[in-house]
Amino acid sequence: MVTTICQQRKPIVRQNKRLHDSPGFGLRIFRSFGGMLIWSESCLAFCLFLDKASSPMERGNQTGAGHFLLLGFTEKPFFFGLFLSMYLVTFTGNLLLILAVSSDSHLHTPMYFFLANLSFVDICFTSTTVPKMLWNIQTQRKLITCAGCLSQIFFFIVFGCLDNLLLTVMAYDRFVAICHPLHYMVIMNPQLCRLLAVGSWCISVMGSLLETLTLLRLSFCTNMEIPHFFCDLPEVLKLACSDTFVNTVVVYFVTIVLGVFPLSGILFSYSQIFSSTLKISSARGKYKAFSTCGSHLSVVSLFYGTGLGVYLSSAATSSSGTSLVASVMYTIVTPMLNPFIYSLRNRDMKGALGRLLSRAVPLSVRGPLQDSHE
Repeated sequence: MVTTICQQRKPIVRQNKRLHDSPGFGLRIFRSFGGMLIWSESCLAFCLFLDKASSPMERGNQTGAGHFLLLGFTEKPFFFGLFLSMYLVTFTGNLLLILAVSSDSHLHTPMYFFLANLSFVDICFTSTTVPKMLWNIQTQRKLITCAGCLSQIFFFIVFGCLDNLLLTVMAYDRFVAICHPLHYMVIMNPQLCRLLAVGSWCISVMGSLLETLTLLRLSFCTNMEIPHFFCDLPEVLKLACSDTFVNTVVVYFVTIVLGVFPLSGILFSYSQIFSSTLKISSARGKYKAFSTCGSHLSVVSLFYGTGLGVYLSSAATSSSGTSLVASVMYTIVTPMLNPFIYSLRNRDMKGALGRLLSRAVPLSVRGPLQDSHE
């Protein structure tokens, strides 16, 4: 029975592709990205307006400067070239993945729709911290304003939570595809996919607002040095002079809701996937089932492994160097490796990237040739 279901899976997935196969699919992806970003920025603008109106965040600072000092990597110019290269690789790789999904009709399926969203979030997640760090290294300036720090915390939490939720949604997609292949087309319909994507954005923004708004009630004293290359919320809370009990409760609440619950969903989905896969009699069927979720499982392990490494290292040792390395793995290395994991282990993605590059290279070659003939 299980073997029969697995054999029937291919036409169902192909049928589901037609649901998402429309000329405006790529345009809808970019419009949804833009709409969610504008909404996030509007929430942040409201948050900053409240900060200027009523926050003791700057007025409580006895230095009068209203700035934080980011100490991570600012005195080591060698890291400028390294982090710039990693940022460019991250940006280019994820952008190519988005373009490949939006331009290839064979990839207009739920799995690749969520993958394009994940790539966009990875670009934004890295862009929240790395450009400011590169600017500080290049100019040897360590300052970041309170408003800038608040903005960085807000977007860092938004895109970090989005990574969590999108990985959970992708695990659910794989669970439906492998455990309920006959109903995959009905369950993972375009309306549900859009609802899951928009819902992930809304929940992440609301969770980030909850953590960011509670910062406005804090005041800070003379020590404004953050031993990181970005405004990490736990490090900022350590600098507060006022009571941080409410902030700590909110941080734990958001971590449980947007961190522990999604991870539990991923573990449950994969437990069901593994139990269903083990019931398949043929070795080829087992390999096919495992290969469909191998890339996602690798990204999940990398994301949660480095994330847990950050907090375990900071809890186990007071060394800022160890915490810095763990933060780099979490904020830079993981988003950089995601496109390689999905493209190198996926034949459809490699084919789409090849077709995308083959269309782009002739255009770039054709332009100079036409100019020379003219």
